[in-house]
Amino acid sequence: MTKAQRDTWLFWLFALLILGAGLGLRDPWPADEPRFALVAKHMVESGNWLFPMRGTELYSDKPPLFMWLQALSFSVFGNWRVAFLLPSLLAALGTLWCVVDLGTRYWTRRIGVYAGWAVLLTLQFTWQSKKAQIDPLVMFWITLANYGLLRHVLRGPDWKMWALGWAAAGLGTITKGVGVIALLMLLPAAFASLRGWSGVRLHAREWKFWLGPLAFIAACGIWLVPMLIAALGNGTGDYRAYVDDILLRQTVTRYAQSWHHGQPPWYFIEVALTAWLPTMLVLPWALPAWRRRLRRVDARYLLPLAWALLVFVFFSIPSGKRDMYILPALPMLCLALAPLLPGILCKRNAQRLLYAFVAMLALAALGAGLAMLFGEPGFEAKLMDGRDPGIARGLALMFSAIGGVGIAALLWRGRRRAHVALVALLTTLWVLYSLIGAPLLNDGSSSRGLMQRVGAAIGPGAQLGLVGWREQQLLMADRDAATFGFKRDGAEQFVDALAWQRQATSSRWLLVEDGVLPACVDKTHARDMGNANRRQWWLVPAVATLACAEHAQ
Repeated sequence: MTKAQRDTWLFWLFALLILGAGLGLRDPWPADEPRFALVAKHMVESGNWLFPMRGTELYSDKPPLFMWLQALSFSVFGNWRVAFLLPSLLAALGTLWCVVDLGTRYWTRRIGVYAGWAVLLTLQFTWQSKKAQIDPLVMFWITLANYGLLRHVLRGPDWKMWALGWAAAGLGTITKGVGVIALLMLLPAAFASLRGWSGVRLHAREWKFWLGPLAFIAACGIWLVPMLIAALGNGTGDYRAYVDDILLRQTVTRYAQSWHHGQPPWYFIEVALTAWLPTMLVLPWALPAWRRRLRRVDARYLLPLAWALLVFVFFSIPSGKRDMYILPALPMLCLALAPLLPGILCKRNAQRLLYAFVAMLALAALGAGLAMLFGEPGFEAKLMDGRDPGIARGLALMFSAIGGVGIAALLWRGRRRAHVALVALLTTLWVLYSLIGAPLLNDGSSSRGLMQRVGAAIGPGAQLGLVGWREQQLLMADRDAATFGFKRDGAEQFVDALAWQRQATSSRWLLVEDGVLPACVDKTHARDMGNANRRQWWLVPAVATLACAEHAQ
């Protein structure tokens, strides 16, 4: 086995370790994970995979492809703790494969592995890939689309790759509407082709060019066609509103007139310079090197860099911005960065900068751990933020171990090979967080602890209704719980819940969020169930709502 092959196997071993650690050890956490898992669970239980449901309401914020994959994973493995995270894990590994293979094809195997490391070690990539949100899957589809388009444009014609690129963009679009941005790669490709850059051609005059757009339409049609037929054929206002919301309001209107997550135009520059650490630390050396290579009209750099820049511009236009929106630009940026990394890592100042980064992160982790163990109790209480104080010691030991490994790695290899210490520190961080931190935080973050307490309090034969609920309460309930709408005002929910409870006063309980609980409820008969997800919850029997019932009459 050659050194390049050994390095490749080592990279994939670390990728599986970092990304796969902790699979099956926690439940879905807010804000988005319980929502998608709840929708997927309903698909499996009801058999209705075409229209996502949140409780009794149609869920039109996102297309269902990600939830389909979660439901399919459950159908295969029969375990929701595995199923809800598996699509993100596979998407992250698929993204890494695309980047490594492109780097290998256009440069060398060594460069491909460097591209993979640059993506894997970026904090935002690993953080998002270990969460069950739609963004890792969208990133994969967009990266796969770029993979196909680049293989056709730079080394083509390759019509299979051309069709694959467009089809992946279509699948990205029915995962999240912004998946279509993968096709922005055609703009720098057309520019380079028209300017005569060596090796770049779109082959637009050949009839097979239209295989691409047809593949895009076919991929989108996997969901759009049956959804539209079923929704418009149903004839009810709810389904027509679902079509209007998901095809117009959640895409065009949301982009043109964002209604939340307002941020300034330069927001994503801040995100890249912080969430994309430590990769962004090499920018001072990469920027002049990129400029020299672009002057040599090297399209291998132009296409991924220009596309990444277009992604930044695209998402900077609307006022609504979230940090993960620009995540799909990271793989292409790292692809263009990879050929420069061997030279940059040989520079003394680059090693010093990496050394400082590792030292700061290690000392911060060690300091947090020691402060929780021996320091001011107020620091520990603030860090716990209402969580079970019994988990503090476990988290303190975890932080201390992360910091200790980082410092040991610096003492071992830090002076001349700080990047090795970096790998050791980040691997330890992600593995210990996944195996220790996440399981310790799970009961409070997922509402599992709350719903277990509720189930024990009301007994196995009682019925439960949820008022002012979030997706994690319905998902973690140990029985089928009644709901009274999700988007409705809490006061309206309580009125319907009260009527439901009065039908069987001896066996029906209400779990009500404190901010929704009306003044007419007698709290001396209600049970304070504690805090979960930064909300206070009350378990309300019928005797506590007598005054409310009399008032309603």
